Amino acid sequence: MDTENTSFENRVPLELVQEKMAAMKASIQQVIVGQDLMIDQILVALLCEGHLLLEGVPGIAKTLTAKLVAQSLDMAFGRIQFTPDLMPSDVIGTSIFDLQKGNFEFKHGPVFTQLLVIDEINRAPAKTQSALFEVMEERQITVDGTTYPMERPFMVIATQNPIEHEGTYRLPEAQLDRFMFKIQIDYPTAAEEVEILHREQARIHAFQLNTITAVMTAAELANVQQLVRSVHVEPRLIEYIAAITVATREHHFLYWGASPRASLALLKAAKGFAAIRGRDFVTPDDVREAALPVLNHRVTVAPEREMEGITSNEIIKQIVQNIEVPR
Repeated sequence: MDTENTSFENRVPLELVQEKMAAMKASIQQVIVGQDLMIDQILVALLCEGHLLLEGVPGIAKTLTAKLVAQSLDMAFGRIQFTPDLMPSDVIGTSIFDLQKGNFEFKHGPVFTQLLVIDEINRAPAKTQSALFEVMEERQITVDGTTYPMERPFMVIATQNPIEHEGTYRLPEAQLDRFMFKIQIDYPTAAEEVEILHREQARIHAFQLNTITAVMTAAELANVQQLVRSVHVEPRLIEYIAAITVATREHHFLYWGASPRASLALLKAAKGFAAIRGRDFVTPDDVREAALPVLNHRVTVAPEREMEGITSNEIIKQIVQNIEVPR
């Protein structure tokens, strides 16, 4: 599938997608220094209405990035700080008896929003984390036999610290699988760190954070999401996506491989990467670019290999390199 030196005309009008995503990126970069790959991955998840898990050590602007995404969108926004004593009802809401009416009335919790930021999701125990299962997968909440649909678009951005274990609860595989991407954020480079310090010295950071305005409404986001769903994927690339996912189940270094939900996420993400690059068709490079953030949290390294220091990222890269690229 060699597209080099080939002129093409988009069948799907992606000008609006590129315009809105460029505005979003520029808005975030007013405050965030560097991290271009992370920002692109966030934009792709947004285009695909996928949930995000931002993982990194403290102090590298995970929560700040999530807040900037929220400020750049004219959508209902909610934030929950997960703590060990947080209960499921603190997230989804609870039924309260109304003395005047003589019946129970459901009071909506903070999850009833469009963009939900969860800070330190691994601080709450499994019973609280499980309150998110239904809403993340089905975009609805069921309480006392009544189902409450969420307003679309609906997206969860969660953060977690991978190095701290005291007072934390590891996310179960079923919870991790509901995140489209796990984005592992690295330290800034030396040059980027100098720029961060210069901005702080000049108080640019505080000024810019207060001046970030919304560049896209919920209706506009829903429109560009519909355009991205129309991006074309050839049958050979669908087979390529399936081959990558199946290979994770057969790799002898992995205890558990990825499920069909991973294949679906890989398909959607590849469309998103194609769209932000201005193409209405997916190439193998789009699939390869999406593979790591889609799969790294959906596979489990065999214990003996984990003791040797082998990571899921290394295995996924090896799998992608070994599978023949369709031509």
